[in-house]
Amino acid sequence: MRLSAERSHPVRWRQVLLPFLLSLFGWALPDQIRYSIPEELAKNSVVGNLAKDLGLNIRDLPARKLRVSAEKEYFTVNPESGDLLVSNRIDREKICGKKPLCILDFDTVAENPLNIFQVAVTVQDINDNIPLFKQSKIDLKIGESTKPGKTFPLDPALDLDAGPNSLQRYHLNDNEYFGLAEKQTPDGRKYPELILKHSLDREEENFHQLVLTAVDGGDPPQSGTTQIQIQVTDANDNPPVFSQEVYRVSLKEGVLPGFSVLQVTATDQDEGSNAEVTYSFHNVDEQVKQFFNLDKRTGEITTKDNFDFEIANSYTLGIEAKDPGDLAAHCSIQVEILDENDCAPEVIVTSVFTPLPEDSPPGTVIALIKTRDKDSGENGEVYCRILGNAAFILKSYSKNYYKLMTDGALDREEIPEYNVTIMATDRGKPPLSSSTTITLRITDVNDNAPVFQQSAYLVHVPENNPPGASIAQVSASDPDLGPNGHVSYSIVASDLEPRALSSYVSVSAQSGVVFAQRAFDHEQLRAFELTLQARDQGSPALSANVSLRVLVGDRNDNAPRVLYPALGPDGSALFDTVPRAAQPGYLVTKVVAVDADSGHNAWLSYHVLQASEPGLFSLGLRTGEVRTARALGERDAARQRLLVAVRDGGQPPLSATATLLLVFADSLQEALPDFSDRAEPSDPQAELQFYLVVALALISVLFLLAVILAVALRLRRSSSPAAWSCFHSDLSSKSGPGVLSNYSEGTLPYSYNLCVASQSAKTEFNFMNVTPEAAPPRDLLCGDASWVPSTNPGDAEGPFASDTILKFCSPDAGCRCRLVLREVSAPPDLMKSSLDPGIQRTVHSLSGCLPRRYLSENLPAKTNQGVTPAQRIIGII
Repeated sequence: MRLSAERSHPVRWRQVLLPFLLSLFGWALPDQIRYSIPEELAKNSVVGNLAKDLGLNIRDLPARKLRVSAEKEYFTVNPESGDLLVSNRIDREKICGKKPLCILDFDTVAENPLNIFQVAVTVQDINDNIPLFKQSKIDLKIGESTKPGKTFPLDPALDLDAGPNSLQRYHLNDNEYFGLAEKQTPDGRKYPELILKHSLDREEENFHQLVLTAVDGGDPPQSGTTQIQIQVTDANDNPPVFSQEVYRVSLKEGVLPGFSVLQVTATDQDEGSNAEVTYSFHNVDEQVKQFFNLDKRTGEITTKDNFDFEIANSYTLGIEAKDPGDLAAHCSIQVEILDENDCAPEVIVTSVFTPLPEDSPPGTVIALIKTRDKDSGENGEVYCRILGNAAFILKSYSKNYYKLMTDGALDREEIPEYNVTIMATDRGKPPLSSSTTITLRITDVNDNAPVFQQSAYLVHVPENNPPGASIAQVSASDPDLGPNGHVSYSIVASDLEPRALSSYVSVSAQSGVVFAQRAFDHEQLRAFELTLQARDQGSPALSANVSLRVLVGDRNDNAPRVLYPALGPDGSALFDTVPRAAQPGYLVTKVVAVDADSGHNAWLSYHVLQASEPGLFSLGLRTGEVRTARALGERDAARQRLLVAVRDGGQPPLSATATLLLVFADSLQEALPDFSDRAEPSDPQAELQFYLVVALALISVLFLLAVILAVALRLRRSSSPAAWSCFHSDLSSKSGPGVLSNYSEGTLPYSYNLCVASQSAKTEFNFMNVTPEAAPPRDLLCGDASWVPSTNPGDAEGPFASDTILKFCSPDAGCRCRLVLREVSAPPDLMKSSLDPGIQRTVHSLSGCLPRRYLSENLPAKTNQGVTPAQRIIGII
């Protein structure tokens, strides 16, 4: 069955309503705990965690003795978990009947200290009842002369559920003659009425059978049915008629049984026995028959039992009048019950906490008072008051609940015991009242805990303080006397390591003075917090805690530290490259420094102490960014040195320096040779010397080029084939006398070797750039030929003292191949040296090796026969 399934699997949900919903009920409190559960929950089902919702600690439940206080305990509290459990069956229909809202109110009491909480549990209806008709068959007799539109009230179906699950509608099976209408009584009950749609003809059909169904609003809906059997009677009869369709009567709830309520009368136009009318209840609840009697012959209605306004304040009676021909008439009687002040209020002390400690603060709850008056309206309104005692007050926190609370400080030495009388009076006329007396005993306790002068302490201690110095003092007072007022101090907690706490601070147990056990370092410990406790000597002892926060002030005891530029592994400064085409504002590098201090002491500024070229770079005062202030000029050195100072903002300020080596180069390979031999920057005088040495080296190179060109021209003028006999197709290396091969001595770090070769009618003169480490031990020679320098003036035409004469000798041609290099003051048309614009060398003569004609760099050499293969001089790479 569906009902059993719902009961075995109840919807175990609950909801704590929001405080604003409590305003829907005038008797509810803002702090009232509310739950909502379905009816018919199994025993020990959990409604909610009451302890958690009340803000109680579960570990304190055994001492607090949380319990339910109610007339009938539907619920209980689990003492271990604090859960509110169902202890008895909750049948909404039995508890609340047809009330639209079913709420179970009760109190929960917690002791040590005493607190009373009101709890309201809303019981929601489940669809556990089906609509039922009183009779499974309804018999009606309708005359064939009855006009269409006539209505015939029927007994309603009864559904004990409420709200949406209650009876919602009726419907009739389809037929030709009858329809159905739904009516509603003043108390909200729905009942059906049968409507005649067409005239009846007894000769055609004298009997009709219909099925009436009642449906509730459950999900899924449930229904009940009854059979309606209609007999069509002869037209020669008149039905009874009531003088009124609806009668209204008011009764006081105090009327005695047998009191005459009303007499109804129905008349019948028939004569004789056909005019005799009998009366009966029609379409009424069983509850109505318990309180009213109806005389079948006279139609007089009398009371049967005492009325209770608090149970039911109105009744609806349906009366049916029938003649011997079973023709009937119906009327309705509305009976209203008037309340009387017939019940005196009750004063119930649900809980009381005694003895009461003298240190109980004002507002401490001593007892919970509940009043109850069964009357309604003003007759049921109750107010309470305390008779003749100003130390306590009653505070109403709902319609029927009061808290007995302390109104001031209690002193056991003055009054050790109180007798409090509480009187409850209703507002009826005349008013009724009742009273009760509560006896309270006051006990003496250590009721004053030490109190610190401040809620929290904050001290500032500069770093590098002397060990053993006093840094703070805390003070607490206790108004108690004797040992209860004697206070001692201790450190109970700290954010320092427990092992390190004693090495940092200590406190005097008698005076509360806090001492520093060591010198503090702001960079290692900027702040720490202590929890100090003041404890009296009472039994039990009371204590209070206060926090002491120590801020270690900073002093300028740390110089800035440069993170970039960093020194190399050997301790030398590294360098940064700057593009030669860098525009003003170009970010070259950035000096990065940190200071372990804080605040103004760590506010760093950057300054240029020394620069190779002042004005070429700019330095950000706060950022440390090095930027180009202008473009690189022709006279600016490729290497620059900056000495940067980093200062903090302390007083006095501390500083650190950093050296920046900057090289203007378009690539790292271009910058590396310059720094391989010059790790240390020089001053302007040293750089001038450097430029002079470079100029001298260039002059020497140009002179050497001039000698080579002269030899080449000399060889070209020579037309003897034998002069070429020393040049073979194979190029070999052989030691022998020749020009100096290593020019690394002095200021030029490079060596140059000369090779003269002939292969496939092509002659080349090459100056080869070789590093000192990679210089070959031998000069490149032409086959087996040997060549020696010659300075004999007789071997050249018009020799000069500065001429350099190179001879090429071979076993076949002898020493006829001769190269004369001459240094001239102005460049000739035939050959120019690109090594240095101030010094020019050219080939003066070249004889015995090739026809003596023109020879220029990277251009064809012209002879009498035309253009010969290219003759070129390869310069320094």
